[in-house]
Amino acid sequence: MISPLAHINPSAQIGKNVRIDPFAVIEADVSIGDDSHIMSHAIIMSGSRIGNGCRIFPSAVIGAIPQDLKFEGEKTTVEIGNNTTIRECVTINRGTKDKHKTVVGNNCLLMAYSHLAHDCIIGNNVILANTVQLAGHVTVGDYAIIGGMAAAIQFATIGAHTYIAGNSEIRKDVPPYIKAGRTPLSYVGLNSVGLERRGYTKQKINEILEIYRQLYLRGLNTTQALENIEKDLPSSSEKDHIVNFIKASKRGIIKGFGKGSNDED
Repeated sequence: MISPLAHINPSAQIGKNVRIDPFAVIEADVSIGDDSHIMSHAIIMSGSRIGNGCRIFPSAVIGAIPQDLKFEGEKTTVEIGNNTTIRECVTINRGTKDKHKTVVGNNCLLMAYSHLAHDCIIGNNVILANTVQLAGHVTVGDYAIIGGMAAAIQFATIGAHTYIAGNSEIRKDVPPYIKAGRTPLSYVGLNSVGLERRGYTKQKINEILEIYRQLYLRGLNTTQALENIEKDLPSSSEKDHIVNFIKASKRGIIKGFGKGSNDED
């Protein structure tokens, strides 16, 4: 299962039933979990931790040092969860002394040429389409889907169960459960299809929708909307998640679509 034409440092920890194709490079201080497949010309650099059942396609580079001039050679890692697929030419950089790690969760799909900079934290079941570019310190919640050629600014936070249109510039935080699109990036509705696929009931979806009506469709500012949501709407874990996300946002959340956009739709 391991080609004699692969270059594997003797100190690398290779699990059971791992397939490593010709001309793959596995450096020192690397671990690769059981049943994973490292394809030709993939480079797994020092500090990489690959889970079980992962597939890493040709020319992906995992664990290169951060593209950050403040990096001083500190020992950091890239940690990839189980059953994650990393397609051609994806690049994932190690962390810095901020978090000391860059993390990708379980069951993720990172499509070709996508890039994760240092200290990104990616949840489980996340899909990044082709050429998605995430700057340093970006956080992406579980089940988020980001369309091709979208790019996120440093320290942006993208909530769980979100769907972000391709070619988007993510300059503000994107709250959970919503669809975002247009230019500038704006709330365009609830990700109801995604929520239905993940077992949310119509009643629960309507409860979440009412929260976002308060935020985006009642003519209220964020502070007023949060007051109404906390006071008037029924308690739920989803409501708590949304409210806590908005309160914790340092960049502020995206706005509703309105005047000032150059989108003509």
